[in-house]
Amino acid sequence: MNALRSPEPPHLTSTAPAWATLVATFFGAGRLRPGPGTWGSLATVLLWWLLASHLPQAARIPVIIVLTGVVVAIGIPAATLEARGCGRKDPQHVVIDEVAGQLVTLVACPIMWPALLAGFILFRVFDITKPPPIRSLEKLPEGTGIVVDDLGAGVYALIILQVLLHFRLLR
Repeated sequence: MNALRSPEPPHLTSTAPAWATLVATFFGAGRLRPGPGTWGSLATVLLWWLLASHLPQAARIPVIIVLTGVVVAIGIPAATLEARGCGRKDPQHVVIDEVAGQLVTLVACPIMWPALLAGFILFRVFDITKPPPIRSLEKLPEGTGIVVDDLGAGVYALIILQVLLHFRLLR
């Protein structure tokens, strides 16, 4: 859960187009309680594990980079429309930002549970705590601010995860 997001009722309605709500909530993961951001991140890790397990190892990095770009390109307008539609600056149920940030964390992550779990935990820690200068990215307008701060958290988590992997601290 993002500390700056205000609690919202689970029945919150939106005037956003259906596609925007579907994308912004990552197909409903953002409606799960408690901690919708955690559910969005967990769904991302599980889906990436399923997809990556069926890809040749050489294809994994290019695929996750393209996938991240697509999520960001579609997620920013979806988050903008959903935030406008429900009248909140950064609604808790919008979790496409967690999807994007979690994907960044998993770039070059081996498909083994200790590494995936560490990437999940690291991303959630950085997403929740938002160390400098990540918090300042939230000030960007609308969906850009919603998504880009999580990309920053993903970069921090990616760096720490790669250090842990480099020194073989995850087995």
